[in-house]
Amino acid sequence: MHRLKNAIHQGQVILDLLATDVESAIRTTIATMVERNLLPESVADKVCDSLLLRERHAPTAIGHGVAIPHAYVDGIKEQTVVFVRLDHPVNMGAPDGIPTQFMLFLLGPTGAAEEHLDTIAGIARLMSDDEFRYEAGTAKSITALEEALQHFEARTVPDPVPCSTELTQGLSYKGGLFQGIKCDIARRLPHYVDDFREGLHPKCIGSTLFLFFACLAPAVTFGGVMAIETNGEIGAVEMIAASAFCGVVFALMSGQPLIILGGTGPLLVFTAILFRLCGDMNLPFLASYAWVGIWSAAFLLILAVTEASCLMRYFTRFTDEIFSALISVIFIYEAIKSLVKIFRDTDVKQHHDTALLSLLLALGTFYIAISLSRFRRSSYLRPRIREFVADFGPALAIGAMTIISVWLNEVELDVLPAPDQFGTTTGRGWLVDLSAIPTWAKFAAAGPALLVTVLIFLDQNITARIVNSPDHRLHKGEAYHLDLGVVGILIACCSMIGLPWLVAATVRSLNHVRSLATIDSVTLPNGETHERIVHVRENRMTGLTIHLLIGLSLLLLPWLKEIPMAVLYGLFLFMGIVSMSGNQFFERLSLWLRDPDLYPVTHYIRRVPSRTIHAFTALQVACLAILWIVKSSSIGILFPIFIALLVPVRMIAEMFFSAEHLAALDADEEPEEEETHWSV
Repeated sequence: MHRLKNAIHQGQVILDLLATDVESAIRTTIATMVERNLLPESVADKVCDSLLLRERHAPTAIGHGVAIPHAYVDGIKEQTVVFVRLDHPVNMGAPDGIPTQFMLFLLGPTGAAEEHLDTIAGIARLMSDDEFRYEAGTAKSITALEEALQHFEARTVPDPVPCSTELTQGLSYKGGLFQGIKCDIARRLPHYVDDFREGLHPKCIGSTLFLFFACLAPAVTFGGVMAIETNGEIGAVEMIAASAFCGVVFALMSGQPLIILGGTGPLLVFTAILFRLCGDMNLPFLASYAWVGIWSAAFLLILAVTEASCLMRYFTRFTDEIFSALISVIFIYEAIKSLVKIFRDTDVKQHHDTALLSLLLALGTFYIAISLSRFRRSSYLRPRIREFVADFGPALAIGAMTIISVWLNEVELDVLPAPDQFGTTTGRGWLVDLSAIPTWAKFAAAGPALLVTVLIFLDQNITARIVNSPDHRLHKGEAYHLDLGVVGILIACCSMIGLPWLVAATVRSLNHVRSLATIDSVTLPNGETHERIVHVRENRMTGLTIHLLIGLSLLLLPWLKEIPMAVLYGLFLFMGIVSMSGNQFFERLSLWLRDPDLYPVTHYIRRVPSRTIHAFTALQVACLAILWIVKSSSIGILFPIFIALLVPVRMIAEMFFSAEHLAALDADEEPEEEETHWSV
């Protein structure tokens, strides 16, 4: 490693070398080394022939897009290491099937091979680091490459004094009021300017277009349902306005801008119950709603300044997987239920045409989006073009299916139910009259506010835990307390102007992360593929732009009405399916249908007996079923309490599962060397 570090520091680096195959890569590299006086011209041909002969006998590609060509011939006076990055990867016969982008040449005099063993070991360790390969692949200069190497050393070299990791820092109790928020700000503030700089990448444009529709559709849908449940007191316009306002503020002020705020089913259920309760007690709804929101905001701020989010340390992958699975299943279920409803409710005269076209548009949207998102693994076109197509896949799917629906305009379809103009649903003023309810009701509102607080606290922090998962390889730090405080302030503002409460939306946040991720795909010897996130472009520009566009959509309402709901149902289906990827619960669930002799060799399968794996998965299935039943029942208002009960359930599981088995099944992060073998 020392020789490699010196080689990079001394400029023995060739970036973006043009080559079409192994031979041209080697010959061009040797010629460049001669030009830079890194290799005597007298031995250039001999070295080149030696390198080519070695490649013919046995490829020097070691995997991860890396090859280590080496040659030891007379005439070379000292050992030389040269770092080469190819402009386009070439196939060098790597064992993992990944084309080679990095070639690290080791040259020296005859008999000096043993002296390079330490360098080879260091190269293997360095190039197996996903984050370094990403930074090295995007480095524009030797200085940037040196910085990437420094970042690697900072991540891997232990400090003399043990210190907390980023994850521990985010959830460790500091003591004292506002200490957690201060630490969150101190951790994230140095990255604030870079958060905007990172957003100036083409990948962020694709993410913005995808998430714009992915956030607008639920906003309109939830707003429409809320208008029905509240008799128009809160409707689609209010939901769109809340999404735009809260999204912009959160993107600018939050600590983790990858989180997307949105309406959720449990909050919708609670609002409907509160509306009926106000009717029974003859109280004005909006004023009561505002006071419940103000109390809830106060409770949330108290939780934020007292570092209550540290309680999330007791939540593990067990809880995260169940909660994430529930939200994914809800998206898939709602998409399928809506399509089935079209088949049942369509007018008899055009029943078959409307129902069939709706189904085709939904499945077409899903198929195009999922196919294009996987296009980065294709062998067609250049890598940059494949990446571009994959990033814009969902947006292209929506556009293509909308054009088809306009072309087939003789078939009547349900379109996005956007309002005709900007304004409150009932025509009321925006500011809520807080004095419209008696004094006793203002204080009594604290009761239901406690339930809202529990729901928002859990929903916000569980989603933040999932987004901040080590599997996503985020490196700018967490901000649980700051984000909870920002959400509390936003809820207070929304309550006073009659807008719906918004909280971290799990599926939309996960899709935001994946849309900004650079993904490495590996083909295994058995033909299966698996993907892992190498780098996520953490930024504030996508969240800011997404919600600015949602705000501008209020000026483009007639255009939005051209988008069929069936297309959005297909988008919901895509989001639900994609968010299942990486959820180990679904991976273990699939084992129930697999031949035990053909189980993938993952870390938990190697360490835990099959019966124990199935028993652990069955426990999660039971918890998921109970949450689903509670959510759909008349006691749905108690949904947050049942989520919190997952923690004691996990603790009770320790009585029936050994600590060693739970450590493998419930690990916060999958071992680097044994990542999941399921494909997206």
